[in-house]
Order: sequence, then C-alpha cells, then structure tokens
Amino acid sequence: MEDATALAQELGHLATASETGEAIKNADIIVLSVWFNTIQELFKQYGTELKGKIIIDPSNPIAPDENGGFKKIIGEKESAGLLNAAILPEGAILVKAFGTLGAATLANAAYQTPEKNVLFYASDDTTVDAEIEQLINDNGFDAVKVGGLDQSIRIEVFGDLHEYGALGKAVNVAEAKAKI
Repeated sequence: MEDATALAQELGHLATASETGEAIKNADIIVLSVWFNTIQELFKQYGTELKGKIIIDPSNPIAPDENGGFKKIIGEKESAGLLNAAILPEGAILVKAFGTLGAATLANAAYQTPEKNVLFYASDDTTVDAEIEQLINDNGFDAVKVGGLDQSIRIEVFGDLHEYGALGKAVNVAEAKAKI
C-alpha cells in the first residue's frame, strides 16, 4: 500500500491509493492488472464487490517457455475470455480489451495522427459498448469490436488479431476492418 500511496501522490489529484476491495467498490469499470492465473482467485475474493461492475480483462494466458519465449497455458483452442466469463461473479459484465498490443507498442502507438491505431475488444453485452469505446478512445486509440466473447481468442496472444499473433503490429481502422 505504501508504493500505491507514493505513486498516487506523484500522479497528483487524479489518482488515489486504496485497498483492492475499496477501489472496486468505488469504480464503475475495473481494468484487471493481474496475471491470467490469478483472476479466478480475485473473482472469488471480491465476487460481492464486483456485482454490477464492468470488468475489462486484458489478460493473456501465457507463461515463459524453456526457449526464452512464451507458451499458452490453456488449451490451444481455449480463450481466456470464455474461461473468465465462465467464472465471472454474478451480475458483473466481462469485456476482453486492452490486451492486443505489447506494453511498448501500446505506449508508442497511442494518439497517432492522422489515423489512430486500433484496440480491439469483445463483449457479449452490447449495453457497455459505448463506455468501452469511449475508454479506448480516451486512451488514444480507435475501438473495433470483434464480436462477442466467443471471438476473444482472436485478440489474445497468438490470435489472428494480436500483435504477437498473425496481425504482428498495430493497425489503423481500415487495416483492422480488412482483417475482421
């Protein structure tokens, strides 16, 4: 908590430090920032607090491999989006987003001109699309929905719409629509 408090002070009035349960209680949208294999634990521990919340899942089900790269830690045809949706606390809404670009590309690809780059998202609940698209836009990208959570495997690592999959780079809307 000390580190979070110090960071919040450094960031100024738009940031506050609080315990996880309190932060969830005070938020409308939660962006998960935990490893894929700890999401189930988080959902169990904070299930009550997550009710009625929009949960953005940027996770990728990967771990280091023995060759210095990464490997998928779930079945080849399984998706983190569907697995996490299956354990989602009652009354919460899951959106798969913010996980299609690596950290360096994410930082460097935001706010490009004349055309913004894209961040893909997937959700079964269309009532949250406007909020998700606004959040993506506020972070310097154009939002492109790939469909429901049954399409989330496409925007996870090794998927056809992921930087570390067939897509291979950040793309603009025209390039993204050609791939969908």
